[in-house]
Order: sequence, then C-alpha cells, then structure tokens
Amino acid sequence: MNRFTTSWGAFDLSRFPEDPRDTLRAWDAADAYLLQHLAEVEAETGTGAAAGTEPGTGTGATVVLGDRWGALATALAARRPVQITDSYLTQRATAANLRRSGVDPEAVGLHSVLDTPPERIDLLLVRVPKSLALLEDQLRRLAPAVHAGTRVVGAGMVTEIHTSTLKLFEQIIGPTRTSLAVKKARLIFCTPDPGLPRVPSSWPRSYPLPADVGVVSGRTVTNHAGIFCADRLDIGTRFLLAHLPAGRGAGRVVDLGCGNGVVGTAMALADPGAEVTFIDESFSAVASARATFAANAPATAKAEFVVGDALSQVPAGSVDLVLNNPPFHSHRATSDATARSMFGGARAALRPGGELWVIGNRHLGYHVRLRRLFGNCEVVASDPKFVILRAVKR
Repeated sequence: MNRFTTSWGAFDLSRFPEDPRDTLRAWDAADAYLLQHLAEVEAETGTGAAAGTEPGTGTGATVVLGDRWGALATALAARRPVQITDSYLTQRATAANLRRSGVDPEAVGLHSVLDTPPERIDLLLVRVPKSLALLEDQLRRLAPAVHAGTRVVGAGMVTEIHTSTLKLFEQIIGPTRTSLAVKKARLIFCTPDPGLPRVPSSWPRSYPLPADVGVVSGRTVTNHAGIFCADRLDIGTRFLLAHLPAGRGAGRVVDLGCGNGVVGTAMALADPGAEVTFIDESFSAVASARATFAANAPATAKAEFVVGDALSQVPAGSVDLVLNNPPFHSHRATSDATARSMFGGARAALRPGGELWVIGNRHLGYHVRLRRLFGNCEVVASDPKFVILRAVKR
C-alpha cells in the first residue's frame, strides 16, 4: 500500500488483490501528472469542475477511462465520476480504495467497457491503454457524448504514447497535442470537433481458425477490442490446442484466463459431456468467449461464464481440469503475482486427482513453483519457445 498525495487529499491505495509481496504501486507518474494538471486548470479558471465551465453549470458526466487501480476515481470521487474499465480487478481495487479512504463507494459509477456510456460528458480523462484497438473502440463509443465544451485529457508514460495513439484522438475526437514529459509521463490535450463524423466502433470482430488446430479447425472465433491477438490465433494457444487433454471425459473443466474462449470451446467439442467454465478478469474476454462458444458448441453443451478474480468464485474441490496460460505482465511491469494467484486457486479448486495444465514461455520457470505447490510437475510438450506443464493434485 502506498500513499498518493493530490490536491484533493492523500489516499492510501493498493492494487487488488492485495499481496504483501507485491511491491508495485497502485498509481504512477501519469496519474499524478494528470491530477496536477486538473488542479492547475481549476485554480486558473476559478471553477470547481475543471471542465471549462462555470461552477454548477456543467450538466454532463466526468468520465475516467482506463483507470488502472482506481487512483484517479478515488482522488476525484467528490465529482461523482463514472469509471470505465475492462478490468474486474480494477473495479474491485477502486471500491476497496474508496472504502479505505472513507469515501462512499457509490460515489463512483463502476462501468465496464461494454456498458452503455453516459449521454453527455463534460470531462473525459483517458489513461492510455496498451491496446490500440481498445482505445479506438472506446473513443468511438464515447465520441457521441463529447461536445464542443468537453475537456479531454489523456495521460500515459512516454513509452505508452505513440504517433498512432495521437492519430486516434485526432481522427475520432479532434485536434490533438501533447505536453512536455514530466517524470517520464506525458499528457494528451484534445479539443473536440463536433463536425467530425461519428463512426461506430467496428468491434467485436470474427475470424476463421486455421485448418491445423484440431477439433476447432476452421471454426469462427469472436473477439472484442483489447483481446490478445484479436485478429489471429496466437502461437502459444495454437501449441496448446495441439496437445489438449481431450477425449477422456474431462468432467468439469475451467478455461482460466479464457481470452476469446477458443481453448474451452475446443474442450467442449472434444468432450461433449464436459462442463466448461470460462473465467477471465476482462469483461471483453468473457463476452468474446461467450460469443465463440455460442457460435461453435452444440446446443446441449454446458458452459458457465465468469468475470472474476481467478478461481475465487469456484467452490473448493469441484473441478477436474484447469487449463491456464497465465499473463506475466501487469500493465508495463513484469510480475508473477497473477500466475501465483492462478496456480494457488487452481490447487484449491481441483478435486483429488484433478489436473492443472499450464502453457507458458520456457524462460518463466513455472515448473519450479508448480512442484513447490503441488509436489509434482511434468512436461507434456515443449518447443523452443513454449512448454506445457501438468501438475496433479494428490
């Protein structure tokens, strides 16, 4: 936990789930720079909205898009902002940080990127996401609510803001410029142009799978914006599909960190009696998995779709097989915190004799942690880049 000092107060903030071993902060220099800019604008204009309007005359919403762990929404809670995120963990972190700061969690509207946005926006704050597709999708969804008086400010670390980023703001919202860099962070200033055409988002999109990926060959996959490898099958998933533990009556299967759901859908097709649960912390991922499953699985197939924190919502000892490709980045930072949580949750959720199958880059060394946690681990398959590991709950 770290204290974040702003013009609106000092706040003790933490990521979610809280992990005493995790040294990463719940805010960064881009968050601080953005809030400092808003405070300076407010002082210069003598307004309380920091949105270019006289106090009390603003009728639109304050929207915080892409808030990482709720730092911006917590600091600006008095404005009753709407936070829009694709992350379930961000929503949980925001609610926890608000409570920790003595703020009513109802002060912030927690919306997913798939929810209907506000009809009118007076202040739009954008933490630039890693995915350019997600940024385009969200700017197009929000553009109809932006008007000539809307103040639009983006923020990110220098390494996150590219020419392509600025072009999206320019094409969708209006003329765009950037600030000087401060502590390796930069701001984006965008002036809304009501004359720009409001082109609807082109997401979600679908594509056919190649002909050499087993039971799902030639099937159609659906992806919402921001999903990893949204326009093609990534090589890690392709490798896993070639070595699935299928055809053995798998029982209850969890596709953990399901992405577009192609792995869980493949299990449902290979083992028609399997009950597959698709879990991801991304709202867009679970929506993608639902669409992929619906387009390919028979009507009698059983599936559940969960937006959540790994396996925290799955009863202990209830699962026969967990399939997992854990992420090893938390925004810009490399971290094994998510993998640790997923592996521990899998062991708790599995029945005795149940199996966890993990695919990952060879250099990540997941076998060491799995042997420590399960007491066993074997290599199912490997190539120069990836390894598939199997651990059994004894």
